[in-house]
Order: sequence, then structure tokens, then C-alpha cells
Amino acid sequence: MLPSDGCPCGSGLPLAECCGRHHAGEPAPTPQALMRSRYSAFALNLTDYLLASWHPDTRPVSLLPDETTRWVALEILESSEEVDEGVVHFRATFREGRRFFVLEERSRFLRERGRWFYRDGDSTIARLKPGRNDPCPCGRPRKFKSCCGRG
Repeated sequence: MLPSDGCPCGSGLPLAECCGRHHAGEPAPTPQALMRSRYSAFALNLTDYLLASWHPDTRPVSLLPDETTRWVALEILESSEEVDEGVVHFRATFREGRRFFVLEERSRFLRERGRWFYRDGDSTIARLKPGRNDPCPCGRPRKFKSCCGRG
């Protein structure tokens, strides 16, 4: 994905005007903005940003780039913020090979020294089995059978 392309988070804005600002160091103003920028970082394999935006108490030592997962859609189900804590409930669709999956997570965020961090989350992953005439889960305005379901 090029910087002039639309942001992976689905905002409709160019990457540079949306999540790219946070990837470049501008603090995310809300838990939802941080969650969107982290989703985009997963889509773009920006492991350094993912680690930097993870709270030190729960951050893994390292993250390996994942070339097999293609993140295709993000849906925010609920978002809330109270003082220095926030919650974002989201659903993210991804593809591995020819199979689609949905990750649903209720993520928790903390703000320290004016900066939001991802703390942890409760998540589930389910296989997505679109029917031939269903909209394609890749986000293109086509039926599955004439898009990702072909051959």
C-alpha cells in the first residue's frame, strides 16, 4: 500500500492524513484513534509502531512481521473513554490464503503522560464462510463469487 492510498482503517482518508500521522509519532487523541492506527499498523506490518503503542506492562518482547495475513476490513462496534482508561470493541476481517476470518475484540487502553497505550483485550476468532452471492468480505463492491471466490 502506498502512502497516497486510502488508510487501511477504512476512514476514507489518505493514510498520511489518518493513521500515518500516528505511525510517524503524533500521539493518538483517543483510544479509538489508537486502535485504528494499530489495525493499520497490522495491515502494513509496522511492528515497531505496534510495540511502541503497547503498554509496557503487557507488551511482548518482539513481534515478527506477518506476511501471510491480509487485513481487509475494520468495523468499530463500540468505543468509550473515561479519564485515563478506554475501551474499543471492534471486528476485523482478515484473509489467510483463500480463507477469511473475523477477529472480534474488546480492547482496553490506558493513558499515561498524555499518551494512549493498548493494554490488552478479550478476543475471539471465527472462520467466515461467505456464500457465493454474499458481498465480498474484502470490501470491494462485488459479490463473493465474482471477486475473491473465483477459481
